[in-house]
Amino acid sequence: MVVEIRPARPEEMEEFYRVASTALVLPQGQIRGINPEWTLCAFEDGKLATAYAAWPLTMRFNGEGIPVAGVTSVGTLPIYRRRGYLRKITARHFELLHEQGERSIAILYASTAAIYQRYGYAVVSTRNSYHVEPRFLQFALPVQVPGKFRELGSSDDEFGLLVDLYRRFRVNRIGYSHRARAMWEAGVLAHPPAGGLVGKVVYEEAGEPLGYTVYALEAPTTWPVPGQRLTIRDVIWLSASAYQAIWNYYAQMDPVGEIVWDRVPSDDPLPHLLLEPRMLHTTSADGLLGRIIDVERALPKRPYPEEATLIFEVVDDLCPWNNGRWKLETSIAEASIKGTNEKPQLMIPISTLAMLVFGQINATEAVRMQRLDVLDADVLPIWDKAMRTLYRPFCADYF
Repeated sequence: MVVEIRPARPEEMEEFYRVASTALVLPQGQIRGINPEWTLCAFEDGKLATAYAAWPLTMRFNGEGIPVAGVTSVGTLPIYRRRGYLRKITARHFELLHEQGERSIAILYASTAAIYQRYGYAVVSTRNSYHVEPRFLQFALPVQVPGKFRELGSSDDEFGLLVDLYRRFRVNRIGYSHRARAMWEAGVLAHPPAGGLVGKVVYEEAGEPLGYTVYALEAPTTWPVPGQRLTIRDVIWLSASAYQAIWNYYAQMDPVGEIVWDRVPSDDPLPHLLLEPRMLHTTSADGLLGRIIDVERALPKRPYPEEATLIFEVVDDLCPWNNGRWKLETSIAEASIKGTNEKPQLMIPISTLAMLVFGQINATEAVRMQRLDVLDADVLPIWDKAMRTLYRPFCADYF
């Protein structure tokens, strides 16, 4: 048996899509558009056994745009499973990212988080979901909404308005991706379900755009209609009045029986504003998984809100170049890191370090969870302040 780890060739891409869609039980149309050079696959005796690819993405990293590898379309055909192919591919991919030096963080959405946590990934964001009837969208403290909505057309100018509002919204956030036009068209602006429609409205005050929302309405399948189903695709706001205006807009959807928003940031304000927040029927799940490939390159790219000196030792069984002691010096202006022989304040598994730098948990919480060892408890408040983020980590896009 000959096993080869390499990218798929152009003539092998149809087989790549077949393997990925079979392993993930997804239509092939959902995983198209991948360039052969973005793949890294396992071939057994010349047959494609495990598919794997990584989009070259840019992600907001506490307000800074940085290149990341968006791992996608990962799957092994059942007849080739339990042979360690995914681990071989993952280790080789990490080596390549380290050698190339451009993308020092990998991110993904996991069908099963347990698979990737074995490779040093951690859950670095939480994704909530709402299921609510329009009649329950009533606010405890209504605010004055001075503006109005207008429908968005399909011109390039209108598309540019969406892009501009999205860019302004994500500016200080962590986890949000930079959307190329193809990402917009495959995600937020994708074609509606059969027989349905896509709605796009922008909220303006005195002619100034301050937010928008995009949603899909599904056609009823029975008659008389028990209520349409509305799925929210995007909610972007730059002011409190814009946020409340958007939900007032949805509250007036009288024919709708259920509003579903399944990509909700964990710090979304709506549960704190409604008269009956339980009627959101909020559920939570893991969102992004993140993996620090190169500690020395990744950590200085992240803005920090405090001046601090953080000395820590990393444990990483898949990326040996990360192992050892590091000294991270932060300030509002910049950050720097270097290897050190100084006594570490914390001993951190690489997965826990990802949770800290994304802001999913802080160092004090990590100690309580036994996700790291603390050697100097006095530094925990310093770590908590230095790793603070303005917003909870979240990614609104699926890749």
